[in-house]
Amino acid sequence: MLSALRHLNGPQTMGNGPAFWIGFAVLVAAALAYPLGFDPYDVGNAAYFLIWVFAALGLSLMWGYTGILSFGQMAFFGVAGYSYGVISINLAATGGLTLLSFLAAVGVSALFAAVLGYFMIYGRVGGVYFGIVTFATTLALAAFMGQTAGPEWRIGSARFNGFNGMGGMPPLELPWFGGPVFLEGSVLYYAVLLFLLAVYLGLRVLVNGRFGNVLVAIREDPLRAELLGYDVRRYQLAVFVIGSALAGVSGALYTAWGQFITPATMGLPSAALPIIWVAFSGRGDLTATMLGTFVLLLGFQALTVYSQQYALILMGLLLLVTVLFAPAGFVAGFGRWLHERARRRAARGA
Repeated sequence: MLSALRHLNGPQTMGNGPAFWIGFAVLVAAALAYPLGFDPYDVGNAAYFLIWVFAALGLSLMWGYTGILSFGQMAFFGVAGYSYGVISINLAATGGLTLLSFLAAVGVSALFAAVLGYFMIYGRVGGVYFGIVTFATTLALAAFMGQTAGPEWRIGSARFNGFNGMGGMPPLELPWFGGPVFLEGSVLYYAVLLFLLAVYLGLRVLVNGRFGNVLVAIREDPLRAELLGYDVRRYQLAVFVIGSALAGVSGALYTAWGQFITPATMGLPSAALPIIWVAFSGRGDLTATMLGTFVLLLGFQALTVYSQQYALILMGLLLLVTVLFAPAGFVAGFGRWLHERARRRAARGA
């Protein structure tokens, strides 16, 4: 336990001093107090934004720390979402074991990632071709699910319904004394927030430990890491499964939140969005990814009120500007600027 706490700070994450953790505590306190001053609709929207951050953190781990550019986050999002729908609908008659359905759905997405990743990584598919294969997988899954409209496309009581999407799955519930607690509204917000904080802190421990140091070595020079005796492909597969499973967490939570999922969640625009979030935020830092993704999701929703097409165009332009002017990410760059400014101020005071 003490060893894990020591790894909360380290060279692979931005923000390691007392000032960062004080600010972190203030931000968490504000997030916990948020539902107390806003109506349930706004709280539900905030939970929706937090749900997507898991997929962004998974991509940051793969792309920013290990050098694996995957366009497959929304494929694993969709696999977990549909899996949650199928399992929860079929278990509804036996008491609605939705928490078990959630865990099983994430497990299905992780298993799918393990199989796909094994053939790609051990088949020496790398670089741009890795992105192409994962992108093609995402679009193929979206096209396949779009043609499942007939009554024959069902698993038990769960129908896929093609482009119309699957609905009717129950919300998440937790067993409790006196009856289950349904994760809706403020309860869902608190559950997702606490889960996200646990995942974020766990990933900080992971990347600042020995495992994370090996990942960065693989990102910088996989051949040299292999010559030093590390099984590069095993580490890459492990990261691919973890990152894809986090996308599955987003997919299962999204489906439970809205009680609905469609093939459009795996379509072309959706497949590109995690790349934009992580690139804008700073793919090489978990904190920047988490904050930047949340801010972009807020902005994207505000823009879609006027026009979804214009919102997508602006997101594309944002990616172009990021690549040209801030390839390391705007949020991460701003964080480094603040750190450098504080360091210079401390040096002048000394």
